[in-house]
Amino acid sequence: MAAGYKVGVVGAGNMGSGIAQKMAQEGLKVVMADVSQEAADRGLGIIRQMMQQGIDRGIFTQAKVDETFSRLTATADLTQLSDCDLIVEAIFEDLDVKGQLFKKLDGICAAKTIFATNTSSLFVHKIAAYTSRPDRVIGMHYFFHPAKNKLLEIIPHEGTSQETVEIASAVAKLHGKVAIFAKDAPGFAVNRFFIPFYSEAVRILEDGVTNIATIDQAAKDAFQIGMGPFELMNVTGIPIAVHASTTLGNEIGPFYKTPALLVKQMESKQDFDLSEPVEADKIPEVIERLYGATLGVACEAAEQGVASVADIDRGAKLGLAWKFGPFELMNRVGVDKVYAAAKTLSKINPNFKVPKLLEDQAKSGEPFFIQIVDLDVKGDVATITINRPEAMNSLNAEVISQLEKQFDAAEKNPDVKTIVFAGAGKAFIAGADIKFFIDNIENDNVAASVAFTRVGHDLFLRMENSKKLTVAAVDGLSLGGGSELALACQAIVATDAGSFGFPETGIGIYPGYGGMIRTARQIGKALTKYYVFTGNIIKAKDAYALGIVAKLTTPDKLDEAIRELAASGAPDKYRAREIPEKYADMAAVCDGANAEKLIAGEKVEGVDAAFAEKTAAVVSEKAPLALRAANELMDAQEKVSIKEAIDLEIGRLVYMFGTEDALAGLKSVGGKPPVWQGK
Repeated sequence: MAAGYKVGVVGAGNMGSGIAQKMAQEGLKVVMADVSQEAADRGLGIIRQMMQQGIDRGIFTQAKVDETFSRLTATADLTQLSDCDLIVEAIFEDLDVKGQLFKKLDGICAAKTIFATNTSSLFVHKIAAYTSRPDRVIGMHYFFHPAKNKLLEIIPHEGTSQETVEIASAVAKLHGKVAIFAKDAPGFAVNRFFIPFYSEAVRILEDGVTNIATIDQAAKDAFQIGMGPFELMNVTGIPIAVHASTTLGNEIGPFYKTPALLVKQMESKQDFDLSEPVEADKIPEVIERLYGATLGVACEAAEQGVASVADIDRGAKLGLAWKFGPFELMNRVGVDKVYAAAKTLSKINPNFKVPKLLEDQAKSGEPFFIQIVDLDVKGDVATITINRPEAMNSLNAEVISQLEKQFDAAEKNPDVKTIVFAGAGKAFIAGADIKFFIDNIENDNVAASVAFTRVGHDLFLRMENSKKLTVAAVDGLSLGGGSELALACQAIVATDAGSFGFPETGIGIYPGYGGMIRTARQIGKALTKYYVFTGNIIKAKDAYALGIVAKLTTPDKLDEAIRELAASGAPDKYRAREIPEKYADMAAVCDGANAEKLIAGEKVEGVDAAFAEKTAAVVSEKAPLALRAANELMDAQEKVSIKEAIDLEIGRLVYMFGTEDALAGLKSVGGKPPVWQGK
C-alpha cells in the first residue's frame, strides 16, 4: 500500500502510541521515539495491549497484529527519524518543550521532512518559529483514542506551504483519518465550541440554577449525547478542562475564562458528584444556556473563519460522537430559537456577544447551508467529493442536490476535462440513506422515494453521457447506490480497498439506481443476477478481472492512475469481453431457468453441486418478492435501451416499497434479519 512512506512519532504515551498504531495498521512504516528505550518499549506494550483487545473482540487477527508490528520500530535515538517523510510529535503540552524538540529534529532530519504537532491548544506558528522550515510545519491534532477515533484536525499556520497541506492531507487518508481543516486559532475547530460547553455547564452550577445531575441530563437531552459535561470531565480528567479553558480565556477573552468553581474542583482532586436527583422543571433553562453558549460559539468560529460550517459539524460528529453537529442541530431546533437563547445569555453574561452570523441567519428565516459535497479543481481535473464520512457518504436528497450542482459547475468549467467522483473517509458511498425510505413508507409518501430515485437516475445518465470524462475513484466500500453511481461513470479507478455490492434483496427491495442495468451490460445478465440475488461483495481485484474497473492501483497512486486514464481515454465500458473461467459457476447458477429455480428453492442444473447448495442457502435468506422483481426486471431490461430500462426500474418502485417485506427489511438494517412474509 504505502510501503515506501516513512513516518515518525515522537512520544510513546497513550496518544503517541495510538497514533503510531493506527499508522502502522494502515500500512505505513513507523518509527516511534521517546526519551528512553524503556519509554519507547512501553509504548509498544500499550499498542500490543490495545491490539490484543481487538483480537479478543474479533476485530483483529493475530496475523494483522504481526503485520502491524513488522512496520513498527521503537527507539530512543532521534537520528532514526532523519529520513522520515513526516514526523508527528505527541509530547507534553508546553510550547518550549515542543519547540526545542522540533529545533533538534530540524538539525537531524532531511529537508523533505514535515513536522506535525499534535497540540490541542498551542499556536502552530509559535512552534514553527523554532525551526528553519516553518513552511513544512503543520498542526495534526488527533482525538482520543487515536487508534479508534476517525477525526484529525489539520491546522496550517500562515507560513505553511500548500505542498505541506496536501501531504498532510494525503497521510491522513492513508491511515484512515477524516481530515477537517482549521485556522491556527485558539481551540481550532472542535475545542473552540466544546470547551465552552463544559465551562457554561459549570457557570450554570455556580449561578445556583440547579444541580449537577440536572445539568448533565439537560445536556444529554439537548445534544442527544450519552454523557453530560460533568460526567465527561470525571472521565477525561478535570485538569484537562481547566487547562483548555485557561488557554482559550487567555487568548480569546473573558467569556472563555475558566470558572472559579472548576479550578476549585480540580484542586480538591475529587470528581464531581453526580448523585443528586434531577430537577425536571429546570431542564429548559439549562438547555437554553447551553445552546446559547455552545452553538453561539460555533457560529462565532465559523464567522471568524476558524473552520467551515461543514467541518465544525463533522468535527462534532466524528471527534465527539455527537449525533448532530452544531449547525445541523440549530437547523433542527430552529435557528431563531438558538438566536433567542444567545441573546438571553448575553444579558446574563455581558462577556458573551451574539455572533452576527447567527443574528443574520435567524433574520433570514432560513436554515444554515451545510456543504457536504465538495468541488476541487486542479488543472484540468475536477474532483467532486461526497464529504459525509460520519454516514459513510450515504446518498439522500441533499447529497444528490449538491452533487448535481457541483457536477454542473465542473461541466461548465472550460478548463476541466476530467470529473472525478470520490468519497471522504474509508467508504466510497455505502448506499442510500435507509431512514429516508423508511420515513416515506411510514408516512405514506412513497412518491417522494420515487421522485428521489428519478432525480438520481437523471444525474447518473448525465454523468454517463457527459462530453467530459467521468471517473469514479473507489478507494473503499461501495454498496447499493454507491456502486450504482460508480457504474454510471464512464470509468472506475479502484484501490485494493475498493469493493462493490448490491445488498438490496437482503433488505426487501431491488437495486433501483441502474446497477442491474449497467452491470448486466458489462458482465452479462446471468452473472449480474448472481451478485444481485446473493448480495455478495465484488472485490476491486475481481471487478478489475471482470472489466468493470478500468485501473487498479494503490491509495498513494490514485491521482496518478486517474491522470494516466485521462491521458489514454476511458475504454468502452460496454465493450464485449470474455469472462474469466473462475466466474463460470456463478453465472451458470443464475442462467436461464436456473434463476427461477434458485428463487423457488428448487434444484438448479449444470452446476457443481456443492456450489449450487451454498448459493441456494444464501439466496434462501433474501426477500422472495424482491428476488422475483429483480429477476423479472433484468429479463425485461435486457431487451430495451438504458433509458427505457431505467423507466422499467422506476415503474416497479411503488409496488416494491409498498410491500410489508420492504418495510421490514429496511428496518432490519443493523439488526436481526427479518422473517419474510412474501407480501
